[in-house]
Amino acid sequence: MLNLIGRKKVLFSEDVKNAEEILKKEVSSSRFLVLGGAGSIGQAVTKEIFKRNPKKLHVVDISENNMVELVRDIRSSFGYIDGDFQTFALDIGSIEYDAFIEADGQYDFVLNLSALKHVRSEKDPYTLMRMIDVNVFNTDKTIQQSIDNGVKKYFCVSTDKAANPVNMMGASKRIMEMFLMRRSEQIDISTARFANVAFSDGSLLHGFNQRIEKKQPIVAPSDIKRYFVIPQESGELCLMSCIFGDNRDIFFPKLSESLHLITFAEIAEKYLAEKGYEAYLCKSEDEARELIKTLPAQGKWPCLFTTSDTTGEKDFEEFFTDKETLDMERFENLGIIKNMPEYDAELLALFEDTISQFKQQKSWSKSQIVDLFFKMLPDFGHKETGKYLDSKM
Repeated sequence: MLNLIGRKKVLFSEDVKNAEEILKKEVSSSRFLVLGGAGSIGQAVTKEIFKRNPKKLHVVDISENNMVELVRDIRSSFGYIDGDFQTFALDIGSIEYDAFIEADGQYDFVLNLSALKHVRSEKDPYTLMRMIDVNVFNTDKTIQQSIDNGVKKYFCVSTDKAANPVNMMGASKRIMEMFLMRRSEQIDISTARFANVAFSDGSLLHGFNQRIEKKQPIVAPSDIKRYFVIPQESGELCLMSCIFGDNRDIFFPKLSESLHLITFAEIAEKYLAEKGYEAYLCKSEDEARELIKTLPAQGKWPCLFTTSDTTGEKDFEEFFTDKETLDMERFENLGIIKNMPEYDAELLALFEDTISQFKQQKSWSKSQIVDLFFKMLPDFGHKETGKYLDSKM
C-alpha cells in the first residue's frame, strides 16, 4: 500500500518505538471505550489498543456488519486478551446508547472516531443536519457523559479539512473543535488532524478496488492533491494523541520526504500498474463505459481523469494555519498544535439554539445552515458551485 501513495516507509515507527514501554504500561492498566470503532480509523485504533492488552475495551459502532468484521479481524490477527473485550452495535445519538452508558460508563479513556466524513454529504439539508449531529452534538454529548462518569481523558478525531475549511464537513469539524475548547475546562481533551486514510471505507481509493472487482472504469480528479496515511498510521496517531497529548493538543503528521502531496490520478495509475494494467485515458464517461468491455483483455483499463468542479473541493490540504502555535520538537514525526481554552460562549449558544429551532420546526434549508456556519467561521471559504459528486461517475 505504501508504494501506491509514493512512500517507502511508515511515518511514526520511531515515535511509537520510543514510546512503546509507556504505551504498554498505560494501555494494559486502563479501560477504553472506542466510539465509531468499526470504521477504518476506528478499527485501526481498536487494534492498536487491543494488542497492548487493555483491562477493558468496549467498542461501539452503528454498523453491525463492520463490527462483525472487526471482531473476526482481531481474533484472526491477535487472538484474545485477559481484559473485558465487547462490541455494541449502537447509534451514539440513541436512547439505547445513553442507557448503555448509564449501566456501565466506567472508563479511563474515551476515543471518538465517529464522523460523517464525505464532502458529498453536504449536498442536501437533511444529510447536512445529520453531519452536524454526528460531528458536533454527539461529540459534545459524549464528552458531557465522560465528565459525569469521571473519565480521565477524551480523544476525538478532527480532520485536516478543519484547517482553513472550504467545505461543510471540514467546517463542522472546526466548529466541533470550538465546542471542545469549552469542554476542555472540565476534562482533558486531545485530538488529531490527519490526511486521507488510504483505501478507507467509502474513500475514492477504496472505490478503485470496487471498480476492478465489478469491471467498471476508474474515475479520479487530476488536479486534487492529498496527503495519505495508511490505516495503521491513523491508529498510531490517534493512540499517541490520546495517551501523550496535553489538554487541548491537536496532533498531526509532520511533513517530510515520506509525506507529500499526490494526486488521485497518480495513485490510480500506480494502482492499475500493480494490478497488471496500463491506464487508458478516456475523453468521456460514455467512452469509458464502452471500452471496459474490451480493454482489460488487452492489459489496459479505461480511466477518466478530470478537473474538479464540485462544491467543497480544496486543491490541497493543510494541517494547521499560520495563526496556530506549534510544538515541533517533542516527537520525531508528530507535530502538535497547542491551544488555549479560547471560545466564544455566546457564539456556541447561538449555534445550539439555531439548530434546535430548525429541528423543532422540522424545516430548514441548506442556505440557512451555510449562513450559520459563516457566523461561526467568518473566514469560511465555502463556495457553492451547484455541482456535487453524486452527479458524477
